[in-house]
Amino acid sequence: MTMSDPLGDMLTRIRNGQSARKHTVNSPASRFRSGVLEVLKREGYIRGFSSVEARPGIFELQIELKYHDGLPVISEIKRVSRPGRRVYSKIKDLSQIYNGLGISILSTPRGVLSDAEAREANVGGEILCRVF
Repeated sequence: MTMSDPLGDMLTRIRNGQSARKHTVNSPASRFRSGVLEVLKREGYIRGFSSVEARPGIFELQIELKYHDGLPVISEIKRVSRPGRRVYSKIKDLSQIYNGLGISILSTPRGVLSDAEAREANVGGEILCRVF
């Protein structure tokens, strides 16, 4: 069965895994999801991720969740641009999340970037999700 929103599925797995205090969660692998996870890792919201072979020829991403003093580092992770409603933003119209404490993850012509990286590269794009 095909999935209509693979990124939303991965974000929900992360959200549910942290509410259940799991150390790792698995998600089907793709380059796009790996790009989003790479941004989360660079910004310090997850410990890391790796690609593991679940079955011959089928790969999954094993995401290591991060906790600080027993509480999840990610307190809110929300999908912005959905398959039914795409949200695009120019770089000068992109607002800060919680006065700079949170990040937006964007899909740009230069790849998947955080809002700070997109401002530095001066490129806008599709706002995928917001993390705090």
